[in-house]
Amino acid sequence: MLRSKSYKGFLKNQQGAVAATYALALIPLIAVAGLGFDYARVAGMDTELQNAADQAALAGATQLDGQTGDMQRAINAIRGSNAFLTNRTVLASDGTTVTIDVPVATIKFYASRGDAEAGTNSFTIADVGTRDGDAGFVSVTVEDRAANYALTPIVGAIAPSINASAVAGLGSALCRVPPLMICNPDENTSTATPPDLDLTNRIGQGLLAKPGGGSSWSPGNYGYLDSGPNGAVGVRQALGWNGPPGNCVSVTGSDALEPIDVDTQTGNVASGPRALNTRFDIYDSQSCVSGGTCSPAFNVRKDAMRSVNATPAAGNSCGMHNTGWKEPTNAYHPRTASAAFTGTIDSMGHPRDICHAVQDGDPGNCRTDSFGDGVWDRDAYFRTHYVRSVDTGNGLAGTSWSTADWERELDGALTDSDGNGTPDRPITQLTRYEVYKWEEANAGSTVDGVVILADTPAGASGNDLTTRNAAVCGPATSNGSGSAAFERRLMSVAVINCNRHGVSGNSTDVPVRRFIDVFLVQPSIPRGQGGKHSKQDEIYVEIVRSTEITGNGNAPALVRNDLPYLVK
Repeated sequence: MLRSKSYKGFLKNQQGAVAATYALALIPLIAVAGLGFDYARVAGMDTELQNAADQAALAGATQLDGQTGDMQRAINAIRGSNAFLTNRTVLASDGTTVTIDVPVATIKFYASRGDAEAGTNSFTIADVGTRDGDAGFVSVTVEDRAANYALTPIVGAIAPSINASAVAGLGSALCRVPPLMICNPDENTSTATPPDLDLTNRIGQGLLAKPGGGSSWSPGNYGYLDSGPNGAVGVRQALGWNGPPGNCVSVTGSDALEPIDVDTQTGNVASGPRALNTRFDIYDSQSCVSGGTCSPAFNVRKDAMRSVNATPAAGNSCGMHNTGWKEPTNAYHPRTASAAFTGTIDSMGHPRDICHAVQDGDPGNCRTDSFGDGVWDRDAYFRTHYVRSVDTGNGLAGTSWSTADWERELDGALTDSDGNGTPDRPITQLTRYEVYKWEEANAGSTVDGVVILADTPAGASGNDLTTRNAAVCGPATSNGSGSAAFERRLMSVAVINCNRHGVSGNSTDVPVRRFIDVFLVQPSIPRGQGGKHSKQDEIYVEIVRSTEITGNGNAPALVRNDLPYLVK
Protein backbone atom coordinates (compact mmCIF):
# COMPACT_ATOMS: atom_id res chain seq x y z
CA MET A 1 0.00 0.00 0.00
CA LEU A 2 2.70 2.43 0.86
CA ARG A 3 4.42 1.76 -2.35
CA SER A 4 1.23 2.30 -4.30
CA LYS A 5 0.47 5.52 -2.43
CA SER A 6 3.91 7.02 -3.09
CA TYR A 7 3.61 6.25 -6.75
CA LYS A 8 0.28 7.97 -7.01
CA GLY A 9 1.62 11.05 -5.14
CA PHE A 10 4.51 11.30 -7.47
CA LEU A 11 2.19 11.26 -10.44
CA LYS A 12 0.10 14.06 -8.95
CA ASN A 13 3.04 16.21 -7.82
CA GLN A 14 3.21 19.50 -9.90
CA GLN A 15 6.35 21.03 -8.35
CA GLY A 16 9.01 21.88 -11.02
CA ALA A 17 6.57 21.62 -13.93
CA VAL A 18 7.36 25.20 -15.06
CA ALA A 19 11.01 24.27 -15.56
CA ALA A 20 10.03 22.02 -18.41
CA THR A 21 7.99 24.84 -19.93
CA TYR A 22 10.97 27.19 -19.74
CA ALA A 23 13.21 24.57 -21.18
CA LEU A 24 10.89 24.18 -24.13
CA ALA A 25 10.56 28.01 -24.55
CA LEU A 26 14.22 28.85 -23.96
CA ILE A 27 15.32 28.73 -27.57
CA PRO A 28 12.56 31.02 -28.97
CA LEU A 29 12.97 33.37 -26.00
CA ILE A 30 16.66 33.74 -26.69
CA ALA A 31 15.88 34.25 -30.40
CA VAL A 32 13.34 36.99 -29.66
CA ALA A 33 15.66 38.76 -27.22
CA GLY A 34 18.53 38.57 -29.69
CA LEU A 35 16.30 39.76 -32.50
CA GLY A 36 15.20 42.76 -30.42
CA PHE A 37 18.78 43.60 -29.43
CA ASP A 38 20.07 43.36 -32.97
CA TYR A 39 17.06 45.21 -34.35
CA ALA A 40 17.88 48.06 -31.97
CA ARG A 41 21.46 48.03 -33.27
CA VAL A 42 20.28 48.08 -36.88
CA ALA A 43 17.75 50.80 -36.11
CA GLY A 44 20.53 52.84 -34.54
CA MET A 45 22.70 52.28 -37.58
CA ASP A 46 19.81 53.28 -39.84
CA THR A 47 19.41 56.48 -37.83
CA GLU A 48 23.11 57.23 -38.11
CA LEU A 49 23.12 56.57 -41.85
CA GLN A 50 20.02 58.71 -42.35
CA ASN A 51 21.60 61.51 -40.33
CA ALA A 52 24.71 61.17 -42.45
CA ALA A 53 22.64 61.36 -45.65
CA ASP A 54 20.70 64.35 -44.33
CA GLN A 55 23.84 66.22 -43.32
CA ALA A 56 25.59 65.41 -46.59
CA ALA A 57 22.62 66.64 -48.63
CA LEU A 58 22.36 69.81 -46.54
CA ALA A 59 26.10 70.42 -46.89
CA GLY A 60 25.84 70.06 -50.66
CA ALA A 61 22.81 72.33 -50.86
CA THR A 62 24.69 75.17 -49.13
CA GLN A 63 26.96 75.41 -52.19
CA LEU A 64 24.18 75.70 -54.78
CA ASP A 65 24.38 79.49 -55.04
CA GLY A 66 23.96 79.68 -58.81
CA GLN A 67 27.55 80.76 -59.33
CA THR A 68 30.29 79.19 -61.43
CA GLY A 69 31.62 75.98 -59.88
CA ASP A 70 28.68 75.44 -57.53
CA MET A 71 28.16 71.78 -58.54
CA GLN A 72 31.78 70.79 -57.88
CA ARG A 73 31.73 72.68 -54.59
CA ALA A 74 28.57 70.77 -53.65
CA ILE A 75 30.23 67.45 -54.46
CA ASN A 76 33.25 68.42 -52.36
CA ALA A 77 31.02 69.35 -49.46
CA ILE A 78 29.03 66.13 -49.70
CA ARG A 79 32.05 63.84 -49.87
CA GLY A 80 34.11 65.61 -47.22
CA SER A 81 36.78 66.88 -49.62
CA ASN A 82 38.87 69.85 -48.49
CA ALA A 83 37.66 69.39 -44.89
CA PHE A 84 34.10 70.40 -45.78
CA LEU A 85 32.42 67.54 -43.95
CA THR A 86 33.12 64.09 -42.50
CA ASN A 87 30.34 61.68 -41.50
CA ARG A 88 31.13 58.85 -39.10
CA THR A 89 29.13 56.08 -37.43
CA VAL A 90 30.01 55.33 -33.80
CA LEU A 91 27.06 54.18 -31.67
CA ALA A 92 25.77 51.41 -33.89
CA SER A 93 29.05 50.09 -35.22
CA ASP A 94 30.93 47.06 -34.03
CA GLY A 95 33.19 49.06 -31.76
CA THR A 96 35.13 50.90 -34.45
CA THR A 97 34.57 54.38 -35.84
CA VAL A 98 33.74 54.14 -39.52
CA THR A 99 33.68 57.04 -41.98
CA ILE A 100 30.60 57.04 -44.16
CA ASP A 101 31.22 57.67 -47.84
CA VAL A 102 28.86 59.06 -50.47
CA PRO A 103 29.74 57.52 -53.85
CA VAL A 104 29.89 60.16 -56.56
CA ALA A 105 27.57 58.06 -58.70
CA THR A 106 24.76 58.52 -56.17
CA ILE A 107 24.91 62.36 -56.23
CA LYS A 108 22.25 63.86 -58.46
CA PHE A 109 21.22 67.46 -59.09
CA TYR A 110 17.86 68.94 -60.04
CA ALA A 111 16.74 72.32 -61.30
CA SER A 112 13.38 72.41 -59.51
CA ARG A 113 11.80 71.00 -56.39
CA GLY A 114 9.24 69.11 -58.44
CA ASP A 115 11.99 67.23 -60.27
CA ALA A 116 13.84 66.59 -57.01
CA GLU A 117 10.77 65.09 -55.35
CA ALA A 118 9.94 62.95 -58.36
CA GLY A 119 13.57 62.03 -59.13
CA THR A 120 13.22 63.14 -62.74
CA ASN A 121 15.37 65.23 -65.10
CA SER A 122 18.47 64.86 -62.95
CA PHE A 123 22.02 65.73 -63.95
CA THR A 124 25.26 64.47 -62.42
CA ILE A 125 29.00 64.99 -62.09
CA ALA A 126 29.25 64.57 -65.84
CA ASP A 127 27.52 67.93 -66.17
CA VAL A 128 29.95 69.83 -63.92
CA GLY A 129 31.14 72.92 -65.75
CA THR A 130 28.32 72.90 -68.29
CA ARG A 131 25.30 73.21 -66.00
CA ASP A 132 26.77 75.27 -63.17
CA GLY A 133 24.11 77.60 -61.88
CA ASP A 134 21.20 75.34 -62.92
CA ALA A 135 21.11 73.17 -59.81
CA GLY A 136 18.74 74.14 -57.03
CA PHE A 137 18.45 70.76 -55.32
CA VAL A 138 20.68 67.75 -54.69
CA SER A 139 20.05 64.13 -53.70
CA VAL A 140 22.60 61.77 -52.12
CA THR A 141 22.68 58.10 -51.15
CA VAL A 142 25.28 56.98 -48.63
CA GLU A 143 27.22 53.75 -49.11
CA ASP A 144 25.79 50.45 -47.89
CA ARG A 145 26.74 49.44 -44.35
CA ALA A 146 26.81 45.78 -43.30
CA ALA A 147 24.80 44.90 -40.18
CA ASN A 148 27.09 43.03 -37.78
CA TYR A 149 24.66 41.03 -35.64
CA ALA A 150 25.57 40.13 -32.07
CA LEU A 151 22.90 37.54 -31.14
CA THR A 152 20.90 36.83 -34.26
CA PRO A 153 22.57 34.57 -36.76
CA ILE A 154 19.19 34.12 -38.41
CA VAL A 155 19.81 34.63 -42.08
CA GLY A 156 17.16 36.76 -43.66
CA ALA A 157 15.60 37.96 -40.39
CA ILE A 158 17.13 41.42 -40.94
CA ALA A 159 18.65 42.77 -44.15
CA PRO A 160 22.41 42.11 -44.18
CA SER A 161 23.18 45.72 -45.25
CA ILE A 162 21.37 49.06 -45.22
CA ASN A 163 21.78 52.54 -46.66
CA ALA A 164 19.97 55.89 -46.64
CA SER A 165 19.29 58.76 -49.00
CA ALA A 166 18.14 62.38 -48.72
CA VAL A 167 17.20 65.34 -50.91
CA ALA A 168 17.94 68.94 -49.94
CA GLY A 169 17.62 72.37 -51.48
CA LEU A 170 18.70 75.90 -50.73
CA GLY A 171 15.99 78.22 -49.51
CA SER A 172 17.16 81.65 -50.57
CA ALA A 173 15.88 85.17 -50.25
CA LEU A 174 17.13 88.47 -51.61
CA CYS A 175 16.90 91.29 -49.11
CA ARG A 176 17.45 95.04 -49.39
CA VAL A 177 16.39 94.80 -53.05
CA PRO A 178 16.99 98.21 -54.69
CA PRO A 179 13.80 99.71 -56.08
CA LEU A 180 15.01 100.17 -59.67
CA MET A 181 13.83 98.16 -62.68
CA ILE A 182 14.19 98.32 -66.43
CA CYS A 183 12.45 96.50 -69.23
CA ASN A 184 14.70 94.09 -71.11
CA PRO A 185 15.53 95.77 -74.45
CA ASP A 186 16.57 92.41 -75.93
CA GLU A 187 13.28 90.70 -75.12
CA ASN A 188 11.96 88.46 -77.88
CA THR A 189 8.25 87.88 -77.42
CA SER A 190 8.16 85.15 -80.06
CA THR A 191 10.19 82.67 -78.00
CA ALA A 192 8.92 80.55 -75.13
CA THR A 193 12.22 80.68 -73.22
CA PRO A 194 12.63 83.97 -71.33
CA PRO A 195 15.32 85.87 -73.26
CA ASP A 196 18.29 87.43 -71.53
CA LEU A 197 19.80 90.88 -71.70
CA ASP A 198 22.76 90.96 -74.09
CA LEU A 199 25.00 92.11 -71.28
CA THR A 200 28.29 91.37 -73.06
CA ASN A 201 27.62 94.04 -75.67
CA ARG A 202 26.04 96.53 -73.26
CA ILE A 203 28.72 96.90 -70.58
CA GLY A 204 29.84 100.52 -70.54
CA GLN A 205 26.65 101.80 -72.18
CA GLY A 206 24.79 104.69 -70.65
CA LEU A 207 21.24 104.02 -69.55
CA LEU A 208 18.35 106.26 -68.57
CA ALA A 209 17.25 103.91 -65.77
CA LYS A 210 14.52 106.26 -64.57
CA PRO A 211 13.01 108.29 -67.43
CA GLY A 212 12.09 111.84 -66.56
CA GLY A 213 9.18 114.12 -67.27
CA GLY A 214 6.50 111.47 -66.96
CA SER A 215 8.03 109.00 -69.44
CA SER A 216 7.69 105.38 -68.35
CA TRP A 217 9.11 101.95 -69.13
CA SER A 218 5.64 100.48 -69.42
CA PRO A 219 2.15 101.83 -68.66
CA GLY A 220 2.07 102.99 -65.06
CA ASN A 221 5.66 101.90 -64.34
CA TYR A 222 8.32 104.58 -64.21
CA GLY A 223 11.27 102.44 -63.21
CA TYR A 224 10.58 101.59 -59.57
CA LEU A 225 9.86 98.41 -57.63
CA ASP A 226 7.62 98.17 -54.61
CA SER A 227 9.84 98.67 -51.54
CA GLY A 228 7.28 97.80 -48.91
CA PRO A 229 4.27 99.33 -47.19
CA ASN A 230 5.66 102.88 -47.15
CA GLY A 231 5.06 103.47 -50.85
CA ALA A 232 6.96 106.47 -52.23
CA VAL A 233 8.70 107.00 -48.89
CA GLY A 234 9.95 103.41 -49.02
CA VAL A 235 11.38 104.09 -52.49
CA ARG A 236 13.27 107.11 -51.18
CA GLN A 237 14.57 105.11 -48.21
CA ALA A 238 15.82 102.34 -50.48
CA LEU A 239 17.49 104.85 -52.82
CA GLY A 240 19.11 107.01 -50.17
CA TRP A 241 19.80 105.07 -46.98
CA ASN A 242 23.14 103.33 -46.50
CA GLY A 243 21.25 100.27 -45.25
CA PRO A 244 18.01 100.38 -47.24
CA PRO A 245 15.09 98.52 -45.67
CA GLY A 246 13.71 96.96 -48.85
CA ASN A 247 11.68 93.78 -49.15
CA CYS A 248 12.98 90.23 -48.97
CA VAL A 249 11.85 88.19 -51.98
CA SER A 250 12.18 84.44 -52.46
CA VAL A 251 14.79 83.10 -54.85
CA THR A 252 13.40 79.56 -54.81
CA GLY A 253 10.88 79.18 -57.59
CA SER A 254 9.67 76.62 -60.10
CA ASP A 255 11.22 78.48 -63.04
CA ALA A 256 14.97 77.92 -63.08
CA LEU A 257 15.53 80.92 -65.39
CA GLU A 258 13.28 83.42 -63.60
CA PRO A 259 12.92 82.23 -59.98
CA ILE A 260 12.74 85.71 -58.39
CA ASP A 261 9.44 87.58 -58.27
CA VAL A 262 8.97 91.27 -57.48
CA ASP A 263 6.14 93.79 -57.39
CA THR A 264 6.27 97.01 -59.38
CA GLN A 265 5.63 100.47 -57.94
CA THR A 266 3.15 102.61 -59.81
CA GLY A 267 3.42 106.35 -60.17
CA ASN A 268 6.24 108.76 -60.92
CA VAL A 269 8.01 109.17 -57.56
CA ALA A 270 9.55 112.48 -58.56
CA SER A 271 11.32 112.92 -55.23
CA GLY A 272 13.07 109.55 -55.50
CA PRO A 273 16.14 110.78 -57.43
CA ARG A 274 16.74 113.44 -54.76
CA ALA A 275 17.50 110.63 -52.33
CA LEU A 276 20.09 109.30 -54.77
CA ASN A 277 21.68 112.75 -54.90
CA THR A 278 22.93 112.31 -51.33
CA ARG A 279 25.46 109.88 -52.80
CA PHE A 280 26.86 112.89 -54.68
CA ASP A 281 26.90 115.07 -51.53
CA ILE A 282 23.75 116.98 -52.57
CA TYR A 283 21.16 117.36 -49.82
CA ASP A 284 17.87 119.18 -49.54
CA SER A 285 14.69 118.90 -47.51
CA GLN A 286 13.42 115.90 -49.52
CA SER A 287 16.65 113.97 -49.92
CA CYS A 288 17.30 111.80 -46.84
CA VAL A 289 14.24 110.32 -45.11
CA SER A 290 14.59 110.54 -41.34
CA GLY A 291 15.51 107.32 -39.58
CA GLY A 292 18.40 106.38 -41.85
CA THR A 293 21.87 107.59 -42.80
CA CYS A 294 22.55 108.90 -46.30
CA SER A 295 26.31 109.10 -46.75
CA PRO A 296 28.05 110.51 -49.81
CA ALA A 297 30.46 108.45 -51.86
CA PHE A 298 34.20 108.96 -51.42
CA ASN A 299 34.45 110.30 -54.98
CA VAL A 300 31.62 112.78 -55.55
CA ARG A 301 32.96 114.36 -58.75
CA LYS A 302 30.02 115.82 -60.66
CA ASP A 303 29.02 118.55 -63.11
CA ALA A 304 27.89 120.89 -60.31
CA MET A 305 29.91 123.56 -58.48
CA ARG A 306 29.70 125.36 -55.16
CA SER A 307 31.08 128.54 -53.63
CA VAL A 308 34.45 128.07 -51.98
CA ASN A 309 33.31 129.69 -48.72
CA ALA A 310 29.89 128.01 -48.57
CA THR A 311 29.23 125.93 -45.47
CA PRO A 312 26.42 123.47 -44.73
CA ALA A 313 25.00 126.00 -42.25
CA ALA A 314 24.75 128.73 -44.90
CA GLY A 315 21.10 128.43 -45.89
CA ASN A 316 20.52 125.78 -48.55
CA SER A 317 24.15 125.55 -49.62
CA CYS A 318 23.98 121.76 -49.78
CA GLY A 319 21.02 121.65 -52.14
CA MET A 320 20.58 122.67 -55.76
CA HIS A 321 19.94 126.35 -55.07
CA ASN A 322 21.49 129.73 -55.85
CA THR A 323 23.41 129.55 -52.57
CA GLY A 324 24.41 125.91 -53.01
CA TRP A 325 25.25 123.49 -55.79
CA LYS A 326 24.58 124.72 -59.30
CA GLU A 327 25.34 123.90 -62.90
CA PRO A 328 28.40 125.87 -64.04
CA THR A 329 28.15 128.72 -66.53
CA ASN A 330 30.26 126.82 -69.03
CA ALA A 331 28.65 123.41 -68.89
CA TYR A 332 29.11 120.35 -71.06
CA HIS A 333 26.33 120.52 -73.66
CA PRO A 334 27.49 119.01 -76.95
CA ARG A 335 25.66 120.07 -80.09
CA THR A 336 26.31 116.93 -82.10
CA ALA A 337 27.13 113.32 -81.40
CA SER A 338 29.68 113.08 -84.18
CA ALA A 339 32.00 116.06 -83.56
CA ALA A 340 34.38 116.52 -80.61
CA PHE A 341 33.36 119.10 -78.01
CA THR A 342 36.15 121.69 -77.83
CA GLY A 343 34.48 124.39 -75.75
CA THR A 344 35.45 125.45 -72.24
CA ILE A 345 33.96 123.34 -69.43
CA ASP A 346 34.03 124.71 -65.87
CA SER A 347 33.23 121.39 -64.25
CA MET A 348 32.42 118.02 -65.75
CA GLY A 349 31.20 114.89 -64.07
CA HIS A 350 31.56 111.43 -65.56
CA PRO A 351 29.32 112.44 -68.47
CA ARG A 352 26.48 110.79 -70.33
CA ASP A 353 27.00 109.03 -73.62
CA ILE A 354 27.40 111.81 -76.17
CA CYS A 355 24.23 110.82 -78.03
CA HIS A 356 22.31 111.13 -74.75
CA ALA A 357 24.01 114.40 -73.79
CA VAL A 358 22.98 116.05 -77.07
CA GLN A 359 19.58 117.66 -76.72
CA ASP A 360 19.29 120.75 -78.88
CA GLY A 361 21.34 119.55 -81.84
CA ASP A 362 21.86 116.29 -83.74
CA PRO A 363 21.42 113.43 -81.23
CA GLY A 364 22.77 110.70 -83.48
CA ASN A 365 20.97 107.37 -83.25
CA CYS A 366 20.23 106.74 -79.56
CA ARG A 367 18.56 109.76 -77.98
CA THR A 368 15.10 108.23 -78.35
CA ASP A 369 16.29 104.99 -76.77
CA SER A 370 16.94 104.66 -73.04
CA PHE A 371 20.15 102.78 -73.87
CA GLY A 372 23.18 104.61 -75.22
CA ASP A 373 26.10 103.32 -77.25
CA GLY A 374 28.90 103.64 -74.66
CA VAL A 375 30.62 106.48 -76.51
CA TRP A 376 31.30 109.23 -73.98
CA ASP A 377 33.62 112.22 -74.27
CA ARG A 378 36.75 110.87 -72.59
CA ASP A 379 38.97 113.57 -74.10
CA ALA A 380 36.78 116.38 -72.75
CA TYR A 381 36.71 114.79 -69.29
CA PHE A 382 40.48 114.49 -68.97
CA ARG A 383 41.04 117.87 -70.59
CA THR A 384 38.83 119.47 -67.92
CA HIS A 385 40.04 117.72 -64.77
CA TYR A 386 43.58 116.65 -65.60
CA VAL A 387 45.61 119.85 -65.91
CA ARG A 388 49.27 119.55 -64.93
CA SER A 389 50.42 121.64 -61.98
CA VAL A 390 54.09 121.00 -62.76
CA ASP A 391 56.21 120.34 -65.82
CA THR A 392 56.61 116.68 -66.74
CA GLY A 393 58.22 114.76 -69.54
CA ASN A 394 54.83 114.60 -71.25
CA GLY A 395 53.80 118.26 -70.99
CA LEU A 396 54.26 121.63 -69.35
CA ALA A 397 52.50 123.00 -66.29
CA GLY A 398 49.06 124.29 -67.26
CA THR A 399 48.59 121.78 -70.09
CA SER A 400 45.93 119.12 -70.03
CA TRP A 401 46.26 115.43 -70.62
CA SER A 402 45.94 114.42 -74.24
CA THR A 403 44.31 111.27 -75.59
CA ALA A 404 47.69 109.54 -75.56
CA ASP A 405 48.25 110.62 -71.93
CA TRP A 406 45.09 109.15 -70.44
CA GLU A 407 45.32 106.03 -72.61
CA ARG A 408 48.83 105.45 -71.24
CA GLU A 409 48.13 106.21 -67.58
CA LEU A 410 44.83 104.32 -67.28
CA ASP A 411 45.78 101.24 -69.25
CA GLY A 412 45.98 99.27 -66.01
CA ALA A 413 42.48 100.35 -64.99
CA LEU A 414 40.78 98.20 -67.61
CA THR A 415 38.68 95.31 -66.31
CA ASP A 416 40.05 91.80 -66.77
CA SER A 417 37.09 89.63 -65.80
CA ASP A 418 38.70 86.22 -66.32
CA GLY A 419 42.10 87.23 -64.95
CA ASN A 420 44.00 86.03 -68.02
CA GLY A 421 45.93 89.27 -68.38
CA THR A 422 43.90 90.50 -71.35
CA PRO A 423 41.44 93.35 -70.67
CA ASP A 424 37.81 92.87 -71.58
CA ARG A 425 37.90 95.89 -73.92
CA PRO A 426 40.50 98.11 -75.60
CA ILE A 427 41.58 101.33 -73.87
CA THR A 428 39.48 103.34 -76.33
CA GLN A 429 36.41 101.82 -74.64
CA LEU A 430 37.46 102.76 -71.09
CA THR A 431 34.29 102.96 -68.99
CA ARG A 432 33.30 105.70 -66.58
CA TYR A 433 33.24 103.20 -63.72
CA GLU A 434 36.82 102.14 -64.47
CA VAL A 435 37.89 105.81 -64.39
CA TYR A 436 36.00 106.34 -61.13
CA LYS A 437 37.65 103.34 -59.44
CA TRP A 438 41.09 104.34 -60.73
CA GLU A 439 40.59 107.82 -59.28
CA GLU A 440 39.63 106.36 -55.90
CA ALA A 441 42.64 104.04 -55.88
CA ASN A 442 45.04 106.90 -56.74
CA ALA A 443 43.41 109.71 -54.73
CA GLY A 444 46.03 112.19 -53.51
CA SER A 445 48.80 110.76 -55.70
CA THR A 446 50.51 112.84 -58.37
CA VAL A 447 50.35 111.19 -61.79
CA ASP A 448 51.95 112.96 -64.76
CA GLY A 449 51.80 116.31 -63.02
CA VAL A 450 48.20 115.97 -61.79
CA VAL A 451 47.11 115.43 -58.18
CA ILE A 452 44.31 112.91 -58.53
CA LEU A 453 40.97 114.14 -57.12
CA ALA A 454 42.51 117.41 -55.93
CA ASP A 455 39.66 119.37 -54.42
CA THR A 456 39.94 123.16 -54.49
CA PRO A 457 41.69 124.71 -57.51
CA ALA A 458 44.54 127.09 -56.67
CA GLY A 459 43.47 130.72 -56.51
CA ALA A 460 39.77 130.13 -55.82
CA SER A 461 38.39 132.13 -52.89
CA GLY A 462 35.26 133.76 -51.51
CA ASN A 463 32.21 133.26 -53.70
CA ASP A 464 34.19 131.71 -56.56
CA LEU A 465 32.58 128.53 -57.73
CA THR A 466 34.71 125.43 -57.55
CA THR A 467 34.32 121.76 -58.19
CA ARG A 468 34.32 119.49 -55.16
CA ASN A 469 35.60 115.96 -55.52
CA ALA A 470 35.39 115.14 -51.81
CA ALA A 471 32.28 115.45 -49.64
CA VAL A 472 31.75 118.82 -47.92
CA CYS A 473 28.09 118.44 -46.91
CA GLY A 474 27.82 114.84 -45.80
CA PRO A 475 30.15 112.90 -43.49
CA ALA A 476 33.62 112.29 -44.90
CA THR A 477 34.04 108.78 -46.21
CA SER A 478 37.01 106.55 -46.90
CA ASN A 479 37.95 104.83 -50.11
CA GLY A 480 38.92 101.75 -48.10
CA SER A 481 36.86 98.58 -48.16
CA GLY A 482 35.83 99.09 -44.54
CA SER A 483 33.74 102.15 -45.34
CA ALA A 484 29.98 101.68 -45.28
CA ALA A 485 29.73 104.11 -48.18
CA PHE A 486 32.52 102.58 -50.23
CA GLU A 487 30.31 101.69 -53.20
CA ARG A 488 27.64 104.35 -52.85
CA ARG A 489 27.68 105.02 -56.58
CA LEU A 490 27.04 101.39 -57.48
CA MET A 491 23.52 99.94 -57.44
CA SER A 492 21.65 96.90 -58.69
CA VAL A 493 18.78 97.04 -61.16
CA ALA A 494 16.20 94.34 -61.95
CA VAL A 495 15.85 93.44 -65.64
CA ILE A 496 12.31 92.34 -66.47
CA ASN A 497 10.71 90.97 -69.63
CA CYS A 498 7.90 93.51 -69.50
CA ASN A 499 6.07 92.37 -72.63
CA ARG A 500 6.20 88.67 -71.81
CA HIS A 501 4.83 89.23 -68.32
CA GLY A 502 2.37 91.97 -69.21
CA VAL A 503 3.83 94.57 -66.85
CA SER A 504 1.31 97.36 -66.53
CA GLY A 505 0.16 99.35 -63.54
CA ASN A 506 0.76 97.73 -60.15
CA SER A 507 1.99 94.31 -61.32
CA THR A 508 2.62 91.69 -58.65
CA ASP A 509 4.87 88.61 -58.66
CA VAL A 510 6.69 89.72 -61.78
CA PRO A 511 9.64 87.40 -62.61
CA VAL A 512 13.09 89.00 -62.80
CA ARG A 513 15.28 87.83 -65.68
CA ARG A 514 18.50 89.03 -63.99
CA PHE A 515 20.01 91.75 -61.82
CA ILE A 516 22.74 94.02 -63.17
CA ASP A 517 25.08 96.44 -61.40
CA VAL A 518 25.03 100.03 -62.62
CA PHE A 519 27.23 103.04 -61.89
CA LEU A 520 25.53 106.32 -60.96
CA VAL A 521 27.01 108.64 -63.57
CA GLN A 522 25.51 112.00 -62.60
CA PRO A 523 23.27 113.47 -59.92
CA SER A 524 19.64 114.00 -60.82
CA ILE A 525 19.54 117.75 -61.41
CA PRO A 526 18.00 119.96 -64.11
CA ARG A 527 20.53 120.82 -66.84
CA GLY A 528 20.16 123.54 -69.40
CA GLN A 529 17.63 126.35 -69.29
CA GLY A 530 14.31 124.94 -68.17
CA GLY A 531 15.88 121.50 -67.80
CA LYS A 532 15.97 120.95 -71.56
CA HIS A 533 19.16 118.86 -71.34
CA SER A 534 18.05 116.70 -68.43
CA LYS A 535 15.27 116.71 -65.87
CA GLN A 536 15.44 116.54 -62.10
CA ASP A 537 13.50 113.27 -61.93
CA GLU A 538 15.82 111.32 -64.25
CA ILE A 539 18.34 108.71 -63.11
CA TYR A 540 21.22 108.15 -65.52
CA VAL A 541 23.63 105.24 -65.05
CA GLU A 542 26.26 103.13 -66.80
CA ILE A 543 25.96 99.35 -67.12
CA VAL A 544 28.83 97.70 -65.22
CA ARG A 545 28.28 93.93 -64.93
CA SER A 546 25.96 91.16 -63.87
CA THR A 547 25.20 91.34 -60.17
CA GLU A 548 27.15 88.85 -58.09
CA ILE A 549 24.74 88.21 -55.26
CA THR A 550 26.46 87.35 -51.99
CA GLY A 551 25.63 87.30 -48.32
CA ASN A 552 28.29 89.72 -47.15
CA GLY A 553 26.23 92.92 -47.35
CA ASN A 554 28.66 94.87 -49.52
CA ALA A 555 27.05 97.63 -51.52
CA PRO A 556 25.30 97.49 -53.91
CA ALA A 557 22.55 96.80 -51.46
CA LEU A 558 21.35 93.45 -52.77
CA VAL A 559 22.03 90.75 -50.14
CA ARG A 560 21.26 87.06 -50.41
CA ASN A 561 20.33 85.00 -47.35
CA ASP A 562 20.54 81.22 -47.80
CA LEU A 563 19.17 78.44 -45.62
CA PRO A 564 19.49 74.79 -46.70
CA TYR A 565 16.50 72.58 -45.99
CA LEU A 566 15.55 68.93 -46.40
CA VAL A 567 12.99 68.04 -49.04
CA LYS A 568 12.81 64.37 -48.15
